[in-house]
Amino acid sequence: MRLRSVPLGVTVLCLIAVAVTMSARSFAALRPSNIPAWLQTHVGEGDGQISQVVLERARALYLKKVSEGTVRNPCYFAMDATRPGDLGNGVLGRRYYIICEAEQSFRAVSAGHGGGRNLKGVADFSNGRRCAKNFGNAMDSELTAGGAYMTAEAKTSFKGYYRVGAKQNAVFMRTFVQFDGEGETANARQRVIGGHPAALLRGMCLRKSPNSSYADHDGFVPFGKLVNYAGGRSNGCTSWSPADAEQIIPMIKDNPTTLYIYPESRDIAAIAQKAAPRQSLSSAGLYWNASCLKEIGSPKFWPKKTLEPVIAQYKKDHPLPPPQPVPICKEQ
Repeated sequence: MRLRSVPLGVTVLCLIAVAVTMSARSFAALRPSNIPAWLQTHVGEGDGQISQVVLERARALYLKKVSEGTVRNPCYFAMDATRPGDLGNGVLGRRYYIICEAEQSFRAVSAGHGGGRNLKGVADFSNGRRCAKNFGNAMDSELTAGGAYMTAEAKTSFKGYYRVGAKQNAVFMRTFVQFDGEGETANARQRVIGGHPAALLRGMCLRKSPNSSYADHDGFVPFGKLVNYAGGRSNGCTSWSPADAEQIIPMIKDNPTTLYIYPESRDIAAIAQKAAPRQSLSSAGLYWNASCLKEIGSPKFWPKKTLEPVIAQYKKDHPLPPPQPVPICKEQ
């Protein structure tokens, strides 16, 4: 049997038609990647894995800063704030990534997202413990803002004493690492956005301890109950569990590096456009954690130019009561 020849032009058109029907995700899979093979094995959607887009952007930011000479740290960070922070039954989602390519080290740990606020009767941009729906860069919004950051100075402060045993107290010192942002995150320092252990003292009172180097002029020191809120939310900062913070903070003290937080406002806008009519994200080359997207419905970014005036007016209409003095501890 003799095969009929097909004109070259028809063949080209057929190939183009086939290519057009391929999804954006398929094209992404075919693109050559310069990500090392050992690191690529950590890419995925599962807990402890990192999504491709998050890794690519975090790595590009790090390599850019290294090439500029502003970073010499062998490690860099990334965070995927679209993933769940709480998996239930006391298990925390691992969505903060510590990547050290020189030693081929990859580690995923938990991290808190911004809790946001509910301005009753005005605007509700609050987030639950598990998934973040609202993001933004407004002052006093307590929201996470995705984008590019650099770690800066670390400041350790005395917060008070807490009980560790029968008549035995310990000093609670907490370190805060300032972040500097660029673009939409450029006001990170103004917002006092940084990283710190997810721990604080609650139920504060003043206890007489004149021999303490931290005592005030009347011989009192603050005393409270140490609370670990690693499974909770933050005020917009990146909070790590105390154990993880003990490893992360020494890595960046006096040795700045990069942190890329996903998603940015452009990602949120693209996702919101597709999520409303329930279109496929993967076919559009977009990414959001599937379980959280199902829970939140559609994400929203609150830009500072629109939200800051709302927050300012709310504060004016709802002034805080004057601060009350810290009470004296009933038990000395």
